[in-house]
Amino acid sequence: PGRTQFKVVIKALSPKEVTRIYTPRPLDRNDGTFLMRYRMYGSVTKGLKIEILYGDKHVAQSPYILKEPVYHEYCDCPEEDPEVWQDVMSCPSQEPQITEDFISFPTIDLQRMLKEIPAKFSQTRGAIVHYTILDNHIYRRSLGKYTDFKMFSDEMFLSLARKVRLPDVEFYLNVGDWPVEHRKANDTPGPLPVISWCGSVDSRDIVLPTYDVTHSTLETLRGVTNDLLSIQGNTGPFWENKTERALFRGRDSREERLHLVKLSKENPELLDAGITGYFFFREKEKDLGKAQLMGFFDFFKYKYQVNVDGTVAAYRFPYLLLGDSLVLKQDSQYYEHFYIGLKPWKHYVPVKRNLEDLLEKIKWAKENDEEARKIAKEGQQMARELLQPHRFYCYYYKVLQKYAERQASKPEIRDGMELVPQPDDRDSVCSCHRKKPLREDL
Repeated sequence: PGRTQFKVVIKALSPKEVTRIYTPRPLDRNDGTFLMRYRMYGSVTKGLKIEILYGDKHVAQSPYILKEPVYHEYCDCPEEDPEVWQDVMSCPSQEPQITEDFISFPTIDLQRMLKEIPAKFSQTRGAIVHYTILDNHIYRRSLGKYTDFKMFSDEMFLSLARKVRLPDVEFYLNVGDWPVEHRKANDTPGPLPVISWCGSVDSRDIVLPTYDVTHSTLETLRGVTNDLLSIQGNTGPFWENKTERALFRGRDSREERLHLVKLSKENPELLDAGITGYFFFREKEKDLGKAQLMGFFDFFKYKYQVNVDGTVAAYRFPYLLLGDSLVLKQDSQYYEHFYIGLKPWKHYVPVKRNLEDLLEKIKWAKENDEEARKIAKEGQQMARELLQPHRFYCYYYKVLQKYAERQASKPEIRDGMELVPQPDDRDSVCSCHRKKPLREDL
């Protein structure tokens, strides 16, 4: 029907309530489905009415009525019963990666961690943040000088605490690139449960969704250009109109990326690869040249996307999967939290670590267009399922819950910890019906 045909109107159910709600145009996913995003700048207590109109007619099951109070993002109003919250959020009962990550940690010895983690990890990498969540407040102290990325974890934990009462829990989060705990479960002493954004086959870190997809989800329609939803409405031309070549653009953060550019120069009819910024291999810029930066949506003008590791897993992989192109993924020891749900040849085409079979795989895709298209579509469908915003909230909550269940002693606010305050939200109305009455109100 075309993206201009639909009109979406969202307003408070009660005419007495007025709130500002930003509703951009629906995103056309080019397969008969549309994504509607909105951001509220104020809460409503009586509920919302969402109307979806085609011309002046209601379509689908419009109007949609949300009868309960609906809170904007910065309203601090947690659901006191986590079971109720998980049910409302349609959280999956199991996350296979979480189950696997906790096998090494039937119990968690806080005292041993307090003694060993600062000494073992904060000096070498200097990117560890020590968190305690107590009575739904977040406290932390930084260990080492490379902890700036704590702003992303702060942001997510605060957002989660505004939505559901979190378990009391104390843990260490690694905000650096690389997983840090390489001891095996049967080593003496055994591994310590460090939480990281990226896992690897030779480490025991407990994995959370990366800071990148987390931030992109929280800042949808606010502070980011590309997020996991906007990508879905900007997947380029239809499959048959895409350029029949593989594309790569990125920094020089791994040698295989330089090799890609050489392959591209030798085989321009199959591959268009370029380095957009030199940091690690500056001396190579003269030989290989520097490619211009490219808008991410423009990637999807190409039928095939090459995904090669950066310093660790390439955090663009979830975005590439959500596009309408076939992803050729380099074999990697690194993984993000959702990779466990993906299968090679079903959701993407695997490529050897040294890229020696990359050209052959591109040729295969060109010669087997229908099969390539089917894999691209399966990968996209699976990514749409695994990378929905609510799944990140569920995942974060389940990691904290599992961790809390295994703690052998009570979490505490340690010396040097500071409270991470909830953002001040004087601009928006937020009256929380879930708040427990104060003693003097009783």
